[in-house]
Amino acid sequence: MAPKSRAKAAAGAGKGKAGRRSPVRSKTAGVPLLPIVVGGILGVLVIAMVAAIVYFGRPAATPQSVGVIKCDQLEHTQVHYHAAIQIMYHGNVVNIPDNVGIQLDSTGTNVSCYYWLHVHAANKNIVHIESPASDTFTVGQFFDVWTAWSKANGGQPQRLDATHVSTFTLSPTDKIAVYIDLGDGKGAQPYAGDPRAIVLKSHEVITIEIAPPDVNPPPAFSFPSGL
Repeated sequence: MAPKSRAKAAAGAGKGKAGRRSPVRSKTAGVPLLPIVVGGILGVLVIAMVAAIVYFGRPAATPQSVGVIKCDQLEHTQVHYHAAIQIMYHGNVVNIPDNVGIQLDSTGTNVSCYYWLHVHAANKNIVHIESPASDTFTVGQFFDVWTAWSKANGGQPQRLDATHVSTFTLSPTDKIAVYIDLGDGKGAQPYAGDPRAIVLKSHEVITIEIAPPDVNPPPAFSFPSGL
């Protein structure tokens, strides 16, 4: 019986060893995680920096022409004169925003282009008419340029019609009164036609009032020396 017992014991021992599995080691075991995390963060930062460079370094969109009026890189000198537009709302002068018609680049510091009709910050309410040809321009065309410039800079349309002046909407009790001073010594004269049709002339002062009150005569306007 002894030999058989030893044989069974040997067989049982062999079977037991075969039944035990060695523990499976993870493929990532022993791989340091810190370099992986740091590398991932650096990769995201590099992508963000490249995206920022592309975004902020992109050229500014070229403003669209407004009818025949273009936005050119330089101011023209072939035709150069000045007219003034005063907007009054219930007795108070409302200044036209600085740099209307002067488009800045994406940095906001350099001029991208000048519309042929534009306003410099140093000359409040004075429209500079600077074009390459001897064309005539109207108040309506200036408001169209103002609208294009305003939209390009995130602003609202600037309307001029029977119920709107710039961004003002007339109430049922309001009316529009228009005066033109041609600088001929006669002073400001009432104008009963469509204000959009008024032709811009040298040293002309156009006052567009939302009344009441109807300020007659409108406030005097003087052009600075040299303009």
